[in-house]
Amino acid sequence: MAEIIQKDGTWAFDGDALRLTPGRDKNVSLLRRTLGELTVPLGALAGISFEQGKKSGRLRLRLRDGADPLLHATGGRLTEPHDPYQLVVEPDRYGVAEYFADEVRNALLLEQVPAEPVDTFLLPGPAVPLSVSAGDGTAGFDGEHVRLEWNWKTEDAKAAAGARTLAVADIEGVEWWPAAGLENGCLRFAVRGAATKAPPKYDPNAVELWGFKKDPLMALVAAAVQARLPHPSARAAAAEPARDAVAVVAGDDHDALLRRLRELGELHRDGVLTDDEFALAKQAVLKRL
Repeated sequence: MAEIIQKDGTWAFDGDALRLTPGRDKNVSLLRRTLGELTVPLGALAGISFEQGKKSGRLRLRLRDGADPLLHATGGRLTEPHDPYQLVVEPDRYGVAEYFADEVRNALLLEQVPAEPVDTFLLPGPAVPLSVSAGDGTAGFDGEHVRLEWNWKTEDAKAAAGARTLAVADIEGVEWWPAAGLENGCLRFAVRGAATKAPPKYDPNAVELWGFKKDPLMALVAAAVQARLPHPSARAAAAEPARDAVAVVAGDDHDALLRRLRELGELHRDGVLTDDEFALAKQAVLKRL
């Protein structure tokens, strides 16, 4: 077993998984402390690196694309203090960090773990229920429904409709953006049948974020919801039948086209195909009947 203990946290590797425990130092971010200990299976890793610096070094894990709902929902926008897959290493522990990285690399080689994307989440996402207050509202999630409630700083046009309750079955996507410069951030839900291009300030399915301390915690809500949505690869796979439907040749028989319609309908009901994708594919098939 390999282990490295630092003020920033403790990483342990038993050959099958890494256990990442955030430290109790005051410099450890609120997001990492709230997220708590993570268990990362070896199969979710694409690699590990160690970078030395004059004042401190840094161990970094690279996960396979699609393995973690937190990384998918935040799209690589978590900055270093909030990234749970980085560990600050003090200079007197550089040797331990290098040994730790070598042990993980050797295990990846021995088990022949591929670095390619995966088609299912290999981490479960943050525990629920969750409730975070930041920016112009509070976002809560119990595993089945998202609850958005507004505060006194919410724009009147958005607050007028009152609190929002969104069922997971009605959510097509979720994303978290941090505030950057003069641009505010947001936690935004893409809801079936409620497409909008309104700024988060006016979007009833979004919480606007202004760059304060609790903003990163909204990323945990995004990740918990993402973990319960169809995996991103499912949407890519669903696009294949849609493209196939557009390219149906005139020689396809009537029964085959009816089967295609049923398949598309099932994908649409399961939330894999959006309304627009389903309508396009259905129209292409019907033209051939």
